[in-house]
Amino acid sequence: MLTEHQEQAMLITWARHTESHWPELALLHAIPNGGWRHKATAGRLKAEGLKRGVPDLCLPVARHGYHGLYLEMKSKKGRLRPEQKWWLVRLNGQGYLAVVCKGFASAVDVITEYLGAVEPDETGTE
Repeated sequence: MLTEHQEQAMLITWARHTESHWPELALLHAIPNGGWRHKATAGRLKAEGLKRGVPDLCLPVARHGYHGLYLEMKSKKGRLRPEQKWWLVRLNGQGYLAVVCKGFASAVDVITEYLGAVEPDETGTE
């Protein structure tokens, strides 16, 4: 089974290769909230505004009446933490589409649906 990191890295590779079809994918970027950090680094990032639970990826492209797309990546067995649920609910309430993607294939489906002609589903929480 792939880790969340591996699933997200595969998605970024896919996005880079798909930019010729959807140039907007060049705007897809990670929000590095997770992972181990030295205590001093964690303190500096917190002072700069880093907040727990912010989704992993952002695509700041307006579509279907949404301001942009946020993706919270999870492995197939991954679960949302309370602060992640909090962010998804609030982002959806502010006019973004914020969703959980269980793996690479789920994220590709969400992005292609969002960028394509089909109206995306708002499935931001489990």
